Amino acid sequence: MIGIFDSGSGGLTVFRALRDTFPDQRFVYYGDHGNAPYGNRDADTIYEFTVSSLERLFELGCSLIVVACNTAAATGLRRLQQTWLPTRYPDKRVIGVIVPMVEAMTGVPWSAESDSALQNHGKKTVAVFATRYTVESRVFVEEAAKRAPNVNLVQQACPSLVRLIEANAPVQDLRRAVRRYVTLLMRRLGEERLDGVLLGCTHYPLIEDLFAEAIPNDVEIFSQPKVTASSLAGYLARHPEFACGHEPGATFCTSTNPEYITKLAWRFLGDTNMQFNALP
Repeated sequence: MIGIFDSGSGGLTVFRALRDTFPDQRFVYYGDHGNAPYGNRDADTIYEFTVSSLERLFELGCSLIVVACNTAAATGLRRLQQTWLPTRYPDKRVIGVIVPMVEAMTGVPWSAESDSALQNHGKKTVAVFATRYTVESRVFVEEAAKRAPNVNLVQQACPSLVRLIEANAPVQDLRRAVRRYVTLLMRRLGEERLDGVLLGCTHYPLIEDLFAEAIPNDVEIFSQPKVTASSLAGYLARHPEFACGHEPGATFCTSTNPEYITKLAWRFLGDTNMQFNALP
């Protein structure tokens, strides 16, 4: 089985894209809603919560897990891939949503040499809209600089968007917030051309149309669900041993009240048949 982990419900947008792309796969989604939001925690606590959540998914039978949480991925994904995973679960794999986005926005595969990237890719400017924690972590900026230093990333924190989305706020309130954040970023750019927009939070695809309204028409939007699904397709092609051998379908688990989370998740997926189960 393929596991999908998030600290909350935003990762359901990634699940939806993976389900649509891989209808023959079996998925298990685990949201650590009981400890959310992770962005208010210190790095060591976030790492501990992430490791604990991954262990739950491995115990449920997953052999490959997608960390669909930018905060968790930014805080400790590389650390757990290099230290915890090889000693605890050497036959299993954990991947995240950040590397695929860096590959997409830079146009440089992770396996490419940086010198080659510099020679073959021109200068461009990409805006990053994300939560305050992800922006302050500078994970997108630092990872992009390693692969394609000619790509200039300009970040904009959007501290109210997740709250508004989860509260099912009226579209006019969401539109107003998006326009405010886009305006702030565009003012900082001045006359500089904007070539792309990276939506660096798994909640934001739910309002991607509002971002599209607010930015220039010719600017490409990089959305994590689509990019992650494409990246996973490539990964499974290279590592078919992690493709699912179980009956297709999905199971949803949470670390808190499943009834409340189920109703919240309906807004993310538009599927009133799905049900969350409690998994302490």
